[in-house]
Amino acid sequence: MSANRLFIISNKPIVIAGPCSAESPEQLLHVAEAVAADSRVSMMRLGVWKPRTHPGGFEGMGATALSWVDALRREYPQMLFCCEVARPEHVSACLQHSIDAVWIGARTSVNPFLMGELAESLRGSGLGVMVKNPITPDVELWVGAIERLLNAGVTDLAAIHRGFDTYNNSGYRNNPLWSIPIELKRRMPDLPIFSDPSHIGGSRELVAPLSQMALDLHFDGLMIECHPSPDDALTDKQQQIRTADLTPLLDSLKVRQHNASAPEELIRLRQELDSIDTQLLELLSRRMRISSAIGTVKRSHNMPLFQPQRWQQVLDNQIAQGKKMGLDEAFVKGLSETIHGESLRQQET
Repeated sequence: MSANRLFIISNKPIVIAGPCSAESPEQLLHVAEAVAADSRVSMMRLGVWKPRTHPGGFEGMGATALSWVDALRREYPQMLFCCEVARPEHVSACLQHSIDAVWIGARTSVNPFLMGELAESLRGSGLGVMVKNPITPDVELWVGAIERLLNAGVTDLAAIHRGFDTYNNSGYRNNPLWSIPIELKRRMPDLPIFSDPSHIGGSRELVAPLSQMALDLHFDGLMIECHPSPDDALTDKQQQIRTADLTPLLDSLKVRQHNASAPEELIRLRQELDSIDTQLLELLSRRMRISSAIGTVKRSHNMPLFQPQRWQQVLDNQIAQGKKMGLDEAFVKGLSETIHGESLRQQET
C-alpha cells in the first residue's frame, strides 16, 4: 500500500476526537476550539447520519450538520473533519461540503453488497476512508471490506477497531477481542489501525485505560468521542468524555518505544514463554487424541457426543481451579469453551 495523504504514521499516534453526534453549531464550535488547541489531535470527528437500533430516536442532522462544518472550516481553515457514511448519497453530500475523510461503520462493513456500492461511490473521490471492524468477530469480513475499497482505487485508507458484538462482552459495550485487529495488522502491516475506546468500553471511565492498551499494542492512533456536556448528549452519553478532559486524558497516555532494543532479561523471559507455549501445544495435541478416542467409545455404545451435564461440571471445575490460580474467570471460560468445541469436532471424526 502506498503512502497516503491523511493517514501517515509519524512518531506520535494520530488522534481523532469529537462528538458522537453533531447536535448544534454551538456544540461543534465548542468542540472545535478544544480540538484546535491541542496539536496532538489531527482530525475532528462528528456523527451526521446516526444509525439507530430502533426507529424513533435521534438519527442525526444530516446535510444540515454539514453546513455547520462549512462554517467551522471558515473559522479553522487548517482543521480536518470526518463523519460516517453508510450510503452512496452520503458520500455525494460529503463531497459537496468540508469533509476530508469518512468512516464506514460496523453495521455497514459487515455487508459486502453495501461495501461494494460505497467503494464505487468513493472511487476517485479523494476522501480519506476509515473502515470500522464489522460487528461480527470475523477478520475475513474486515479484510474483504478493505479489499473492496482497494479494488476501487482508494488508497488513503485506515482501519478502526471498535470491538465486536458477542454474547459475552466481558464488561465492555463491545468485546475488544484484541487478537482480531492484531491479525489484521499482521496481514496488512502498512495499513494504519486506530482504536475506538469509546465504543469498545461504552463508558467514559474506560476510555483512558483502553486507549493505553491500544497504544501498548502498537495501534497507530485513537478515535475518541468528546462532548461539552456528555450527560446532555443526544446519543451515547455514557461513553463520551467531557471536551475539557480531552487534553488531560492525552497527557496521561504513555507512548512507548516499540523499536527499542530488548534487554537481556526480556529476551530470557520470551524464551521461557516460547518453551511454555510449545508444551501447551503438545498437551493440547495429546488431549485431542484422547478426545478422538472418546468419540470412538461413545459411538460404539450409541452415546451422544455432547453431554451437557458432564460439560457443565467440567466447566465449573475449571473456572474454580482457575480462580485459585489467579486467572480471570472470563478468560478461563472462553479458553475452556474453545478447547471443548475442538474436542467435539475431534470426536466427530
